[in-house]
Amino acid sequence: MRCCRIIVNSTVSSPSGRLVVLPQQPVDRNILGRAIMAHIEELAAISESRTGLTRVFLSDEHRRTNAVVAAWMEAAGMNSRIDAVGNIIGRYEGMVPGAPALMLGSHLDTVRDAGKYDGMLGVVTAIACVAALHRAGKRMPFAIEVIGFGDEEGVRFGATMLGSKAAAGCFTADLLALQDSDGRSMADGLRAFGLDPDQVGMAARSRGELLAYVELHIEQGPVLEARGVPVGCVSAIVGASRLGVTVTGMAGHAGTVPMAARADALVAAAQAVLAVEQRCLSEPGVVGTVGTMTVAPGAINVIPGSARFSVDIRSVEDRQRRQAVDDLRARFAEIAKARGVGIDNTVLHELPSVSCASWLQDQIRAAIVAEDITPLDLASGAGHDGMAMVAIVDIGMIFLRCAGGISHHPAEAITAEDAAIGARVLSRFIENFVPEAAHP
Repeated sequence: MRCCRIIVNSTVSSPSGRLVVLPQQPVDRNILGRAIMAHIEELAAISESRTGLTRVFLSDEHRRTNAVVAAWMEAAGMNSRIDAVGNIIGRYEGMVPGAPALMLGSHLDTVRDAGKYDGMLGVVTAIACVAALHRAGKRMPFAIEVIGFGDEEGVRFGATMLGSKAAAGCFTADLLALQDSDGRSMADGLRAFGLDPDQVGMAARSRGELLAYVELHIEQGPVLEARGVPVGCVSAIVGASRLGVTVTGMAGHAGTVPMAARADALVAAAQAVLAVEQRCLSEPGVVGTVGTMTVAPGAINVIPGSARFSVDIRSVEDRQRRQAVDDLRARFAEIAKARGVGIDNTVLHELPSVSCASWLQDQIRAAIVAEDITPLDLASGAGHDGMAMVAIVDIGMIFLRCAGGISHHPAEAITAEDAAIGARVLSRFIENFVPEAAHP
């Protein structure tokens, strides 16, 4: 059975750190899995919070993570670079230098108080598989690039997949004006990171440069675990819309303004939140979430004068998703009128559902079967960088089961054995990869 080998020293903390690789003979899955897990633990230690994992775009933690990942890429035989938006990229040349590349990877940013495996698993495992080729002195007919996207989650600036949008040439200049919670714009964040916001377009890749984008990722759902299957082939990724909603009322004294005379922004916002739940409960296949809310002035004895909240609507069927958004906007306007407040909503993010390329699914299934696993196809209810990358290249995804389907939470967990299985499946896929033009 073919096996992927991996760099195993988990003590590297800077680009100058030295990494040790496993011996060339095949290794059992537990050793391989533990090595992957050790590297993920090292990345998980790079956090702005001491009590949980939080790492956001263009932060000092982002910079430190890029440095560690660059060191691993170099040790695995790749040349590494940081592109114009802060993505870290490693390139392993093929038999002919400059050949088009199979791109692998995932994202390195996290939500707040995150789990350890979302995003990081895909980057670490891809590096491991390239390291195996390098140890064997093997070059493919194509180049391999491993990318660690700087932003997929959208935590800092509210717009998601900023790294992959830039790589796919979909980054628009208006995104540079988005501000974080401290009022700092993305343009300012890029400058502080040592990048030029006017040069973000230089991160864009062309269709001819890439053969496919394939990502290994935890499922973030319960299907694989329920079926007793460690890996699956992703068929499609759900579409998503995100709104930023601002309710403007009138602040006033909590004791002196009569209840009937109030324009309470928070009460109106609360009613709007319930409307999101009611609308999405009414139609199977649509899910809606209000994940953030801020209130001002924010004093215990002051009627809230403004409230801001987010809305996330998802569905595999784009028609359903768009209709739900339209219905909610109309309902928000009704609530605002009835309560005497103003309401404004802005689209922060909108991506249609995407299908994974059938020719890539065929090759992923073949790699799964080669590990004596019955392939299972499933759709992703979470968004991924492939939703942006599909603008320039066909995409494929491999899902790895996670405990209880839990993700975006510190309880997110996988086993070392499953990590090794995922690495072997990805390794088989790489070594047997046939670009679409040559695919039967």
